Amino acid sequence: MSPLTREMEHSRVVRAPADRLYALVADVSRWPVLLGPCIRARQIEQQGADERIELWAQTNGKVATWTSRRTLDPRTLRISFRQDGSTAPVASMSGDWSFHPADDGRTRIVLTHTFTAVDDNPQALEWIAQAVDRNSVEELAAIGEFAERPYPPERLVLSFSDRMEEPGVDPADVYDFVHRSDLWPERLPHVGRVDLTEDPAGVQRMEMDTVTSDGHTHTTASVRLCVPGERISYKQTVLPALLSGHSGLWEFEKSAGGTSIVSHHTVAVDPAAVERVLGAGTTLDQACAHVRDTLGANSRATMGAACAYAASVVRRP
Repeated sequence: MSPLTREMEHSRVVRAPADRLYALVADVSRWPVLLGPCIRARQIEQQGADERIELWAQTNGKVATWTSRRTLDPRTLRISFRQDGSTAPVASMSGDWSFHPADDGRTRIVLTHTFTAVDDNPQALEWIAQAVDRNSVEELAAIGEFAERPYPPERLVLSFSDRMEEPGVDPADVYDFVHRSDLWPERLPHVGRVDLTEDPAGVQRMEMDTVTSDGHTHTTASVRLCVPGERISYKQTVLPALLSGHSGLWEFEKSAGGTSIVSHHTVAVDPAAVERVLGAGTTLDQACAHVRDTLGANSRATMGAACAYAASVVRRP
């Protein structure tokens, strides 16, 4: 191996079956609510066991995006990856996940990385190594802790959407309302405070106080990725007590004579917090229904206000 190429290996032993752990890593749609560094993940294409994915993640405090090709092999419990669209200072990155079951029901997860830096810069190589080390340790811990919970993942992670159609309005105006969340305390009754920064352009960090129907205030923080006029994706980095993960997406589309706005949510419910937050005797299913109702109501209120705002905009010829 060239001295300008770095290899790293991280591992963790988890009290969970190997196939459950493999499934968590194989399904990137859950990554934003399971893996702390991951902000957004989506599959771009798939052909048999091969797929191409696009990721956004926090690396050493900055938001980076890249695309990777993965090969999934459920028979050998191995997932290999290779970035085909890296972001500087990364020049190349590859590796694999492997899952090694033991006789006592535990599994050893091994995550490897091999990478180089742009222009073979040694300082950049060290920067990448620090990011890989920090994110790998955090990701392995998150996957292990989630898999060790007494419920299967499909009981804890739920996704849902709400849609609203508004005739005669411009999608750009609806987008503007959601993008300018710093004005939400003046525009939305369920929002008490918003602190918003944007640097670089299109990457927002937002802290918000939300007032629930029972008068309680919840403080959350999010990273938002904004594509003007089209979508705003986000991941909560400070969560309400009932959740261990929450990511979402606002989509804005021109429809027949107006605008379609869609709010998507994916959440992971923390089963240990259910009775503490919602009261003794509350079941996991009731907690999931509560989350769906609360987040859906807030989204619909925001969409309604955004459409009303867009309808009030007067465009001069």
